[in-house]
Amino acid sequence: MAYNEALANRIREALCDFPNIEEMEMMGGLAFMLNDKMCVGVFRGDLMCRINPEIHEQAVEKTGCSTMVLGKRSMLGYVLVDEEGRRTKKDFDYWISVCLEFNPLAKSSKKKKKK
Repeated sequence: MAYNEALANRIREALCDFPNIEEMEMMGGLAFMLNDKMCVGVFRGDLMCRINPEIHEQAVEKTGCSTMVLGKRSMLGYVLVDEEGRRTKKDFDYWISVCLEFNPLAKSSKKKKKK
């Protein structure tokens, strides 16, 4: 699967102190699950952030941030942050913290039953 491995490593380093992290390849990228909930990831070379939908409009006003779109569907509560928006450690850490703050409030995805 083609995704930005350097960005994935940067995320791994940021989340290394959390015990309940699981990596899953999905949607053409890599998702980091925290407590069985998608938290942050890499999608098409961008940082994918699951954020509180209540702050979505303010988030997309930040440099390098845009609403995630799958097919023709805009994903409220999911944003992509390009290289410009995550270039500095401060910017990168900001986005990771936004994802971590929302995680306890996020709904867990329904697990697929194995046949």
